[in-house]
Amino acid sequence: MTWLRERRVALAAFTFFTLLAADAWRNTISWYGWGLVALAIIVLWAIVAVRRRVDLRRIPIALGTLLGLMAASIIWSYYPSATAVGLLTTGATAFIGIVMAHTLSLEQLLRGLGVALRFIIGLSLAFELFVAAVLQRPVLPFWVSWEEPIPKAFYWSRALLFEGGRIQGIPGNANLLAFAALLGVIVFGIQLAERRVGVVAGWAWLGAALATLALTRSSTVLVAGVAALGALGVLLLARRLSTRGRLVLYGLAAAAAAGVVALALTFRETLLDLVGRSDDLTGRLDIWAAVIGLAEQRPVLGWGWVSYWAPWVEPFDDLVVIKGVTYLQAHNAWLDVLMQLGWVGLIVFTILIVTTGARVLSWSVDAPLGDTAPTPALRLLPALLLTVLVVHSLAESRLLIEAGLALLVYVAVASRARGVTVDTASVPPTRWPVAS
Repeated sequence: MTWLRERRVALAAFTFFTLLAADAWRNTISWYGWGLVALAIIVLWAIVAVRRRVDLRRIPIALGTLLGLMAASIIWSYYPSATAVGLLTTGATAFIGIVMAHTLSLEQLLRGLGVALRFIIGLSLAFELFVAAVLQRPVLPFWVSWEEPIPKAFYWSRALLFEGGRIQGIPGNANLLAFAALLGVIVFGIQLAERRVGVVAGWAWLGAALATLALTRSSTVLVAGVAALGALGVLLLARRLSTRGRLVLYGLAAAAAAGVVALALTFRETLLDLVGRSDDLTGRLDIWAAVIGLAEQRPVLGWGWVSYWAPWVEPFDDLVVIKGVTYLQAHNAWLDVLMQLGWVGLIVFTILIVTTGARVLSWSVDAPLGDTAPTPALRLLPALLLTVLVVHSLAESRLLIEAGLALLVYVAVASRARGVTVDTASVPPTRWPVAS
C-alpha cells in the first residue's frame, strides 16, 4: 500500500480515523488510552511541523482572530478551568489542521481521508454484523459501569442490524457514522472519477458507504448530502460559464436554496413524518431554546470558550437533560459560538466561513495554470467538504471539534496559502494556489 510508504499520508489517515471515530478508542481502551493516542498524534504532527519548518502564523486573519478570541475568553469566562481544557483540545486540533494544510497536498489529503474512511466504514459494518449475528445483544462500552435503566444513547451498539434499526458502528453513534459515510461517498466518488483506485474496489467502497448511509438513516446527514449534490451541480455548471454567467448562476442558486429552506419550514411536519423524526427535531428545539437563553444573558462576548460542553461545571451540568442523557452540545455550531463567544465571536466565525467559501468557490471553478495543477475532479473536494461541514453545522456542533474543526482549518489555511508544501521525492507536487 503506497500510503504506508508515505509517512505523512499514513499519519493523516490515522489522525482522521481517530478524529472521526474517537469513541472507537474510548470505548475499547478507555479515555486514558484515547488520551495517549491523541497525545501521540499531536507529537507526531509537531515533529512534522519542525522538520518541514511550518510557519504557524501563515493562517487567514479571520481564523487567527477567532482562535485569539477563544484564548482571550478565559479572562471573562464563567468557568475558567473548563475554558482552559477547551483551549487545549481546540488548540491541538487547530494545530493539526494548520500543519496538515502546509504539509499535505490536496491529493494526499484525499488519500489519507480515503484510507481512514475505509477503515471506519468496513470495521463498522463488520462490528454491527458480529454484534447482531454472534452476540445478539446490545453492547456497552468497555471500562464503564452503569446502573439500570441504561439510556439507549449509552450503548456502543444496540444490535439492530437485522431488526431494521439504525446502526451505530465503531463511532457508537448513528449520526457520526452517517457523517463518515457521506464523506466516504464524496472521497470515493472523486477517487473513482480520477481513476485513483481500481474500478471494482472503488465501486465496492462507494456501495459500502451508500449502504452505511441507508442503515444509519440520519436526517441531518441526508440534508447535507443533498446540499453537496446541489453544490456539485452548481460547480460543474459554473465551469462552463463566463464570469457574468457565474454571477447569475450563484444568485439563482442562492435564491433556490432560500426557497427550499422556506418550503422545508412551511411543510416541516410533513417532512419530519417522512424521515421518521419528531416535531421537536429530536429534542433540538428545547436545546436551542436553552442555549439562546444563556446567550441572551451574555450577548457581547459570551460565557467563555469551552468547545464540547464540560458536564462538571455550571451551567452545563444540568442545562439540557433528555431521557436521562445530559446533552453536551448545542446541536448547532452557530448557536454554540454565539453562546460561548457572543455576537463578537459569531461575527468573526461567520467571516471565516464566508471568506473561506469564497476562496474555495473561485478555486474550484477557475482552472489553475501549470502542469502540476490538481485535476478538475480533485478541485471539487474542498468545496464539497465545506458544503457538508456548513450544512451539517446547522443541526450539529461537530464543526467546532475533532474532525469538523480539523477539516475546516485545513480548508481555510490551504485555500489561503500560496501553495501547499509537498515532498516531491514521494509524491507529485499537486499544489493548491491562492484563489484569485
